[in-house]
Amino acid sequence: MTTHPSTAGQGVGPLLRAWREQRRVSQLELALRADSSARHISFIETGRSRPSEEMVLRLAEHLDVPVRERNALLLAAGYAPRYPETPLEDPALGALREGIERLIGGYEPYPALVVDALYDVVAANRGIMTLVDGVCESLLEPPLNAMRLALHPKGLAPRIRNLRAWRGHLLEQMERQIALHRSQPLRELYEEVAAYPVPDADPAQESAEPVPHFALPLRIEHEGRTLSFISSISTFNTPMDVTVAELAIETLLPADPATVKYLHSLMP
Repeated sequence: MTTHPSTAGQGVGPLLRAWREQRRVSQLELALRADSSARHISFIETGRSRPSEEMVLRLAEHLDVPVRERNALLLAAGYAPRYPETPLEDPALGALREGIERLIGGYEPYPALVVDALYDVVAANRGIMTLVDGVCESLLEPPLNAMRLALHPKGLAPRIRNLRAWRGHLLEQMERQIALHRSQPLRELYEEVAAYPVPDADPAQESAEPVPHFALPLRIEHEGRTLSFISSISTFNTPMDVTVAELAIETLLPADPATVKYLHSLMP
């Protein structure tokens, strides 16, 4: 997994340079995107010039810096944070919570859940609760974490028929998030779940069905049946709040008619 040097305590220049280098963008290219000059970008990165608040936000946008880290850039430049971080239970986000509940509830009987930046589950529908039935109680205590639940030997891992492939997919997903957000708590979670022992698997089970060419399926056992799903993840467009920016909605779409039929049979 790629790691990144700590930028804690640095000014806005080194922070912007770190983001630019991580995005593999040259000073000239960034200047063209931001309607500036390579000389000015160089002066900002070396501390010879203090960028305006507008320039910090413009550069952050063109470097695809996450909302939480945009606040950090503003603070490093001597400005107040622009984006609030409203607790999800705050009345101000009541419409959002209701919308999320309607969305994942309407997706039933298929599984759907909402996670935050650390993969803690903030909402889940009955389809998800069906899949986790029988999992070790300690893993179901709040805050329920989707990665621990999926990869822990006492979680869903022993029931995932293509565990090695699915585990690799989840770890790669976390690596991409770490590269994007440079989050130490997320890196610690990655190191924890990556160290979980992998239960022995039957090679015949791992290769029992061909992988659809368009996506890797999650093949999971439930009460003697093997269910097959394709995962889809959605985020909110142009969020103006840190909490909202870090939410992700994951839906599991049945990958075969047998899974469709079985899930519908479970719901009244």
